[in-house]
Amino acid sequence: MEMRKLGKTGLEVSLLGFGGFHLLEIPQSEATFLLNEYLDRGGNYIETAFSYGQGESERKIGAAVGHRRSEYVLVTKTGGRDGKGCRETVEKSLENLNTDYVDILLMHGVANRGELDKILAPGGAFEEAEKLRSEGKIGHIGLSMHGQPDILIEALNRAPFEVVMATLNYYDVNNYPELLTELVPLANGKGVGIILMKPLADGLLYRNAEDAFNYAFSLPVSLVVTGMNNREMVKLDMDLADNFVPLDESAMGMIRTCAPELGKYVCRQCAICDNLGPEGFRARDIFRLEGIYDRQMRTGQMEDTAEFALRDRLRFWFGTQDRAREEYARLKVKGDMELDPETSRVCPYGIDIPFKLKLADYKLAGRDSY
Repeated sequence: MEMRKLGKTGLEVSLLGFGGFHLLEIPQSEATFLLNEYLDRGGNYIETAFSYGQGESERKIGAAVGHRRSEYVLVTKTGGRDGKGCRETVEKSLENLNTDYVDILLMHGVANRGELDKILAPGGAFEEAEKLRSEGKIGHIGLSMHGQPDILIEALNRAPFEVVMATLNYYDVNNYPELLTELVPLANGKGVGIILMKPLADGLLYRNAEDAFNYAFSLPVSLVVTGMNNREMVKLDMDLADNFVPLDESAMGMIRTCAPELGKYVCRQCAICDNLGPEGFRARDIFRLEGIYDRQMRTGQMEDTAEFALRDRLRFWFGTQDRAREEYARLKVKGDMELDPETSRVCPYGIDIPFKLKLADYKLAGRDSY
């Protein structure tokens, strides 16, 4: 399996990383088999968090592969925002993981500027993490966030984080375009290691796993982390990593814009429709906010019950509905207007723009119906 440098940390990591959240769903015996199989096949990155079952995932990892500690890069996460909370969770994590150090500590799911301010304030989690690093209990400090990457971007400009973890897949880059246009170039420019999570968009892309992994592997990131909770999944994912051949720009663009999960609803942010409507109106700005609201998962179409149920489960996964509505309220020109149905013809992806605007406005303005 391909090995890549993790930014300037000095660590080399396997292309495919093992995410520990889904270990909660299986017994210790199976977790032990899967983790050892992953290491035996050349993987060397295992990641978890104290909040995954209040240490259950960590304990399963410690019991399964604690005796092979020198063979893998170990990562855990803290939800503590002040120094006390950070230290307490790290100490518990080390005990759970059956080790005296982790290679990387991530500030887990930093969702807004208020949380970032607490982390970076005197006596905050970052300061405490630096102390833990000087004590040899952690090696490197990073942070993670789901969805919209603006807080990650701000964090990299405010503090010397060494690693960043972000949602990157061919579906969500259309909801959060700044992932590719701002975060990835910034991190790479600073030598910050990029951990790509959710290559299957929380499971939405399971029917096209090969395209999803090849797209993720081809991005300029350090590694791709995924949860694996059965033997078939480990074999499939490891095979894809072992046989990976980088995609060229044309193939990457084709997947990102023409994947079946995008259909005739998800906005690709191509800007072709920018000149529709009155002055100051840009449909793609509204659709970007819709992406922040519910990842453009609710399409107003009910064709497949299982697909609808999956999308309905995932659409508020990141909990950013209020933020999207607040930003929408500040727009001078919103989506509550009548556009000529013929305007849909300008969209190269066949999106019914007037209908989509009406549905997006219904979501973002909190209207009773559409």
